Amino acid sequence: MIHNVIIIGSGPAGLTAAIYAARANLKPVLIEGYQSGGQLMITTDVENYPGFPKGVMGPELMGLWRAQAARFGTEIISKDVTHVDFSKSPFEVFVGKDVWQAKTVIIATGAQAKLLNLPNEMRLMGRGVSACATCDGAFFRGEKLALVGGGDTAMEEANFLTRFATEVAVIHRRDTLKASKIMRDRALKNPKIKFVWDSVVEDVLGENQVIGVKIKNLKTGQSSTLDCGGLFVAIGHQPNTQLFKDKLEMKNDYIITKDKSSLTNVPGIFACGDVQDHYYRQAVTAAGSGCMAAIDAERYLESLGH
Repeated sequence: MIHNVIIIGSGPAGLTAAIYAARANLKPVLIEGYQSGGQLMITTDVENYPGFPKGVMGPELMGLWRAQAARFGTEIISKDVTHVDFSKSPFEVFVGKDVWQAKTVIIATGAQAKLLNLPNEMRLMGRGVSACATCDGAFFRGEKLALVGGGDTAMEEANFLTRFATEVAVIHRRDTLKASKIMRDRALKNPKIKFVWDSVVEDVLGENQVIGVKIKNLKTGQSSTLDCGGLFVAIGHQPNTQLFKDKLEMKNDYIITKDKSSLTNVPGIFACGDVQDHYYRQAVTAAGSGCMAAIDAERYLESLGH
């Protein structure tokens, strides 16, 4: 059977694409993966998604999204895609030994924050450890915070966090920042930001909530404890594009989409959400681009006479 559209990924972008495609009677197949729901599955309170004035738990929000996609007739496959072939039409998506064929494919595999791989990092994720200042900064009013990173994103997030925190300690493994001059100067001039140079975080401290971090100075070898109510990791993101290497045009591992659309360089293949967005990386923008991808796929099918 050749399907109208296969959607790979089940975060905000993929599920929104499924809702729009299903309501357009395209009978989409959503291959959600064994770890479904995207980055919101490790997010506790979501307070900035429209329509939830009291906030909503990340997994609860994704459950509602999934139910809505299913309600309109999306076929959901809870397995991982292992291989794709975009060299011919219909396109082929391999799920283990099974092969699914489609006239269009929407890629919504998202991205994941690069983490420090510390013993207690994942255990305290959402309990003081975060990889998104714009998502979680408002939860830390009046707190002292620590942030790891030295690039533009790290400096932007450090400055943002000073709107809520009493102090932000930026921990960097070198004594100079990788950030551009304008971002570097802005952070260095911010009275609420202090720098802990030549240092790395060895572990996160706390039972049910972050109470501090253990730091090691790389020059002296000495370890110390920094008291803080939260740790923000800002060392970059990695888009989940390994499946599509050498099959689609990319830049820095992000899929390139054309002219404010979801169109890739292969006609009939569309990309949405964090897999192609390295700038905004928000649930609401991912959802918006999922809507775009479904509409782009529908119009592409219409152009073929389907």
